[in-house]
Amino acid sequence: MASMFGGGGGGGSGGGWGSNNLPTSLDKKKTPTNADEEHSKLHESDEEMFAQLDSAVFKRFFYYAKPYRRAMLVATLAVIGFTLANLSIPLLVKFGIDNAIRQGDSSLLKVIAISLIGVAAMYWFTNFLQNVLITRVALRVLYDIRADMFMQLQRLALSFSDKTPIGALMARMFGDVGALQEMLESSIEIIGDALTLVGIVVILMILDFQLAIVTLSIVPLLFLIRVLWQPFARRAFLRMRRNASVVGVYLDQNVSGIRVVQALNRQQENHGIMGGKVHTFFWSAVRAARLGGALMPTVELMTGTALALVLIIGGGRVLSGYIEVGTMVAFLLYVQRFFEPIRTLTMHYALLQRAVASGHRIFELLDIPLAIADKPDAQPIGDTSGRIEFKDVTFGYDPERPILRNISFVAEPGQTIALVGPTGSGKTSITALAHRFYDVQEGSITIDGYDIRDVMQESIGDVMGMVLQEPFLFSKPVLENVRYNTLDATREDVVTACKVIGAHDFVMQLDNGYDTTLEQRGSNLSVGQRQLLSFARALVADPKILVLDEATANIDSYTERIIQDALKKLLAGRTALVIAHRLSTIRNADRIIVVRDGEITETGTHVELVASDGLYAQLWKTNYASFDDIADNADDITRIPATST
Repeated sequence: MASMFGGGGGGGSGGGWGSNNLPTSLDKKKTPTNADEEHSKLHESDEEMFAQLDSAVFKRFFYYAKPYRRAMLVATLAVIGFTLANLSIPLLVKFGIDNAIRQGDSSLLKVIAISLIGVAAMYWFTNFLQNVLITRVALRVLYDIRADMFMQLQRLALSFSDKTPIGALMARMFGDVGALQEMLESSIEIIGDALTLVGIVVILMILDFQLAIVTLSIVPLLFLIRVLWQPFARRAFLRMRRNASVVGVYLDQNVSGIRVVQALNRQQENHGIMGGKVHTFFWSAVRAARLGGALMPTVELMTGTALALVLIIGGGRVLSGYIEVGTMVAFLLYVQRFFEPIRTLTMHYALLQRAVASGHRIFELLDIPLAIADKPDAQPIGDTSGRIEFKDVTFGYDPERPILRNISFVAEPGQTIALVGPTGSGKTSITALAHRFYDVQEGSITIDGYDIRDVMQESIGDVMGMVLQEPFLFSKPVLENVRYNTLDATREDVVTACKVIGAHDFVMQLDNGYDTTLEQRGSNLSVGQRQLLSFARALVADPKILVLDEATANIDSYTERIIQDALKKLLAGRTALVIAHRLSTIRNADRIIVVRDGEITETGTHVELVASDGLYAQLWKTNYASFDDIADNADDITRIPATST
C-alpha cells in the first residue's frame, strides 16, 4: 500500500438500531465491465440470491476451512457419536421395559441403567467436543476472511473508494461475516439433525412399519406449510433488512456530519426524520417476527398430533398384542425427537440463505479486480534521484470525459515545481497520477526513466511522500503517528524532526508529551498542529520525492511563517510537487505551472511569469491572493489593466 503522510478519509459503520448484524448492502447479479463499476453492486438488492442456495459460495467458503479439515473431521466424528448416543436412549428404554421390567430381571435392569448413564456421558462429551471444535474453526476461518477483506480494501484503487460508501464496506466486514459465523457454528447442528432424522426414520420402520407410516404421514403436511410460509417470510425479512439499511445509512451520515448538523441547528428536524425511519423499520421487524414466530408453534402442533396418533394407534396395537409396551414408549420418544430437528432445520435453512447472500457480498468484494495492478514482471523501483517526467498525459475519472489533456513537464532532481490554478483545474489529479493512485489513459509518467506502470506500486510509496490539505492522524501516541510509515525510526529521530518542523514545543505541552495518545483523527489538536505533525511524519520518512497538496491551506499566517523555514529544510535535496492556492507561498519555486481546465497554459519561474503578462502576471499585479479568487472570471482578469504592486 502506498504511503501517505497526511490526509485521509473518515470512517463509518453499517447496520441499524436493534439490528447490528444486518448487512446494509444489497446486490443483484451483474457482470461488471471493469473494476470501477464493481462498487455499484454494493448497494443493490440481493433478493434473487436470498431465494436460492449457491454451491459456488459453499465451495469458496470451504476453501477457507480447508486448512482446518482435521479439526472439522474430529468434529464430524463427534457429531456421529452424539447422534448415536441420542438415538440409542429410546432403544435402551424399550429394552428395559420389555426385557427387564416385564421379566422381573433386576440385574439386567441395573445393567441397562448403567448403560443409560454411560450413553448420557457420551452424549455430553461429544456435544461439548463438537461445539468447542467448530467454534474454534469458525473463529479462525472468520479471522482469515476478515484479513483478506482488509488487505483487499487497502489494495483497491482510489477509484473504488471514491464511489463506495464506507457504511457498505463496514457492513460487509462485520454484518456479513457475522452471518457466516452463525452458519459455521450451526453447520455441525445441521449435520447432526440430518443424521438424527434419517436414523429415527430407519429405527421406526424397523420397530413397526405400519405405525411408522401412520406417524410419519404428518410430515408432508408440515413441509407443505413450510413451502407456503417461505415466500411471505422471505419478503418480510428482506423488507426488514432494507429498512435496517436505510436507518444505518442515515445514522452514519448524521454522526459523520455532526459538526454541520449542530452548526445548522438541524437536530430536531433530523430527529423527526430518524424517528420516521426507525418507525418503519420497527413495524417491518414486527411483521418479520410474527411470521418467524408462527412457524414454531405450527411444528409443536404437528408434534402433538403425531404423539396423539402414536398413543391412539400404538395403544390399540399394544392391546391387540401386535407390539410391546416398550415399543410404543420408544415410538413416543422418537417422535418427540423427530420434530425437534425438523424445527431447527427450518430455521437453519433461513440461516443458510442469509449466509449465502452474505457470502456473495463478501466474495464479490474479494473478487473485485485491482484497477491498479502490478505487471507480472514488475520490479521495485529501487534508489532514485527523483526525476519525474509527464509525457502527453491524458486522464479522466470517467474515460469519456478527460479532465487532464496533454500534460507534459519535467521535474529535475531537487527541483520544486508549483502547480497553481483555479479549483477543479486538475492539480490534485496530476499529483495522484504521479503516485499511481490512478493510471493514465494516454501518455506516460516516469521516475528516473522508469514508467511507473512497469514498477511495483508499493515501491513508489517508498520514494514518494504526500502531505495533504486535510491531515489525518490516528488514535495512537504522537510518537507512533510521526513514525507511522517508518517503524525503524527512533524516538530521537521523531524529536529531531518535530524540532525542525516547529512542532516540538506544543507536543511537550501535551499531558504525556510524545506518548500522549491522540483522540479520534487528532481532534484534541488544532488543524495547524495536526498539519505540523504531518510535516514531521514526512521528514522522518525521508522520501526522495515529496508532494504537498495545499498543505498550508488550513494553517494561519502566523503558523505558516513558522514552518516556511522548516519547509526549506524539508524540501532541500528533494524533488517536490507543490499545489498551492496562495501565490505568495510559491514565489521561490524553481518552476510554476499554471493549470486551467485540465491543460497547462503557462509555465516558468515567478519572475518569468510576471514578465509574460499572462493570467498569473495579471493576478499578481492586481493583488489577487489566490487563483480561487478568480475561478469564475479568469477571462475578465486578463483584461484588467496592470497596476504596480
